[in-house]
Order: sequence, then C-alpha cells, then structure tokens
Amino acid sequence: MRKWLFSWEMIILTAASFAASTLAADNAAEKKDLFTVITLQGLPCGEVVSVTTRGDNDHVASCKDGNRYHVFLNPQGRVVVQKQ
Repeated sequence: MRKWLFSWEMIILTAASFAASTLAADNAAEKKDLFTVITLQGLPCGEVVSVTTRGDNDHVASCKDGNRYHVFLNPQGRVVVQKQ
C-alpha cells in the first residue's frame, strides 16, 4: 500500500513542479514583452522585475529603476503605457 501512495505522491510533485516551471517561463516571457512595449514607447525602465495582472491585456509593470507603468489595450485596440 505504501508503494502505491508513494508513486502518487511522486506524480503529484512532478506535475506541480512542471506547472511551476511553466508559470515561471510564462512570467519571464511576460516581463520581457512588457519591457519591450515600454521601451518602444521611449520610456525608461531598465528591466521589468514584477508584473501585476489586472485583467486580459491589462498589467502594471514595475521596473528595476523604480518606474511603474500601467500597460493596457484601449477600446480602439491600441497599446497604452501610462506612468504610475
């Protein structure tokens, strides 16, 4: 009985580890994308260190240099970057 439980524990831990690494990769890609959008707007950032997601296509990016930006799509579908 213990071997069966052990194998299920390993499967759950493996799945959780995979999910965490996938989320970390997604978060890294999201930070990079937001950094690119901010930079293309000509705004200083240096590096996006954290992201707070408010909704679909609606984020607050905190930069290494202390700047914070609200990045979202307006009703016309254009990307807007507002300094916070």
